[in-house]
Amino acid sequence: MLVVEKASPPPAAGAAVLFGPFVLERRVAVGGSAEVFIARPKLGERPARQFVVKRLLPSYRDSGELDLLEREAELHRAVAHENVVTVYGAGMVGEEPYLAMEYVEGLDLHRLLRRAEAEARALPVGLAVFIARRVLAALGAVHRARDPEGNPLHIVHRDVTPSNVYLSIDGAVKLGDFGIARARKGPVRGAAAPSAGLKGKFGYLAPEQIASEPFDHRADLFSLAAVLGELVIGKRVFPGEGQLAVLLAIRDVNIDPLRAAAPRLPPGLFGVLERALARDPASRFDDAEAFARALEPFEQPSASELGRTLAEWVSWARDSSALEGRLRDSVQRLRAVRSAAARRADGSSAPPSRASAGVAIRCKDGRKYLAVPLPRLIEMITSGDLGADDELSLTGGDFQPLGSMRELSEYLVPSSAMTTSRLFEPGTPDFRAALGDTGMLEVLARMRARAESGAMFIERRDRSGVLRRKELYVREGRLHHVASTDPAERLGEYLLRRGAIAREELERALATLEAHGGRLGDTLVELGLVDAVEVFRAIRDQGRDRVAALCGWTRGNVSFYRTPHSPHVEFPLDLDLASPMMAGVFVLGKGDPCAMLPADSTRLRPGARAAAARERVERGTSPISLQLVATLLGESMTVAEALEQLVTPRAEAPGRPIGRKEAGAALVTARALGWVAFD
Repeated sequence: MLVVEKASPPPAAGAAVLFGPFVLERRVAVGGSAEVFIARPKLGERPARQFVVKRLLPSYRDSGELDLLEREAELHRAVAHENVVTVYGAGMVGEEPYLAMEYVEGLDLHRLLRRAEAEARALPVGLAVFIARRVLAALGAVHRARDPEGNPLHIVHRDVTPSNVYLSIDGAVKLGDFGIARARKGPVRGAAAPSAGLKGKFGYLAPEQIASEPFDHRADLFSLAAVLGELVIGKRVFPGEGQLAVLLAIRDVNIDPLRAAAPRLPPGLFGVLERALARDPASRFDDAEAFARALEPFEQPSASELGRTLAEWVSWARDSSALEGRLRDSVQRLRAVRSAAARRADGSSAPPSRASAGVAIRCKDGRKYLAVPLPRLIEMITSGDLGADDELSLTGGDFQPLGSMRELSEYLVPSSAMTTSRLFEPGTPDFRAALGDTGMLEVLARMRARAESGAMFIERRDRSGVLRRKELYVREGRLHHVASTDPAERLGEYLLRRGAIAREELERALATLEAHGGRLGDTLVELGLVDAVEVFRAIRDQGRDRVAALCGWTRGNVSFYRTPHSPHVEFPLDLDLASPMMAGVFVLGKGDPCAMLPADSTRLRPGARAAAARERVERGTSPISLQLVATLLGESMTVAEALEQLVTPRAEAPGRPIGRKEAGAALVTARALGWVAFD
């Protein structure tokens, strides 16, 4: 946001505004929390002939967050480096805070990429590496920064994206915008936990950031690798038609576009990028310096020549006159497409479909519905509330099985569209249990310990006699997918309970569901009602909580069929079963897992699988509080002492605190997994 094109039209006469000691010449950007102006000193020529003034938006000023800019200035001042945008200081003009920064005459990397894409012009690999190595030099300074007393600040930039890499007309590269950077003073206690609200452009986030896992400076290296990959192949590294699909690609580190381009890259460059983009931070480069050294052989020709080449590219990209007509046409086409989609969604154009007047539904479990609108019908299908054998009547016609209707059956959740006889060979299940005898917590522990792959069907009848059914698919001991017939467990209702959306917003999304392929999550994101990362996490947490609720079932039957094949779903959860197990302990303990523990004086001892718990592969990606239980196995202590150990920050613990209830859930889950036992 700090870089603007000097060729931008000047303000009209008299448009400049006095702001304390500055003259604000023109506003050049408005972000999430601030607005940015090109400015000059009211008197003299210091600190620069032109520079940037950043002011908080009124909504942020009114919320009392006046220290945001001062905090950003403090972090900037801690990093003095030629590849980092200089901040001159922060202050107040009346009731308004501001930040005064270096003006980089040029443009940001995002603009350069988009111009190159529009003109089908590819950046030379050497130039891309030149830019990346300068950003890595900046990141090295950021990550090593110390406070005036010499204590490490452990700054994580968290927003290493093309729009925050600034390129000057002289060929310089600078990293800026520390507005969402995070710093921690004092000794390191493991990787810090993410903030409550995820920051950063989602397409460049590290997997641990989108998964709410602890992260450190290596998340910045992942982001920079994603930027460099985009520079060398000319398109985003992580594929996906929608934001949720991109987040899934990041979580699974699906770098197919980069892998496909590997043969045409200089030998060895793909390997460097693949390492920097590793899912496990421990498998990445240790620091920015190591990453930069690995890239050094690919910075060809010399740095001085590449600097001159970059200056030429910046000058070319800033000449926007050739793009104006094309952009205007693109905007008009986009508006026309959106308008047509909106008309289709509300039925104002094109003949209505047979289902538009309402659909009658006759379910196998006895439920009946009349005049169900198409958006609502699609939601019921995609949420698993309807199956292939449920019958529909379109505008008074004969009832037909949903699975026989090609246009609608494509929305079926795979697990809801298949029966056991279709998925598996006839015969008895590989595992069967009655929940009155074997609790769901024990069943899940068995699946995880044996790294099972297959399908599990859990059924019971409620007091009204309606059959309730959930289907769990596991892959190598991890939760792949879960479907439920409970209307309260639909994604829309789940988001309502989380406070992410309001009822009227959900109804608005349902009304336009058809225009977005029948996917509620994508619809909410496209309408701007919910952030993509919030939806991503909600879908994951919804799967966790659907399984956790099963831990409260005291009756019903479980059947498990072992198979290496899992159904194809758009959002595979890939969730460690320990996560829904811990959530299930909260269900069992009615909100207080400590109630499920024995007396405080009971002694803790290693369980039957304690040896396995010391291995990283066994701990997997389980919640950090559960992983910490494994560090207690070599000590003799009581339950009370174990709880105290878990809630007390330790060298192995993340930055976020662990509450007593979470600690209790971790101990109960560890017992179910066989990691610990109680005397």
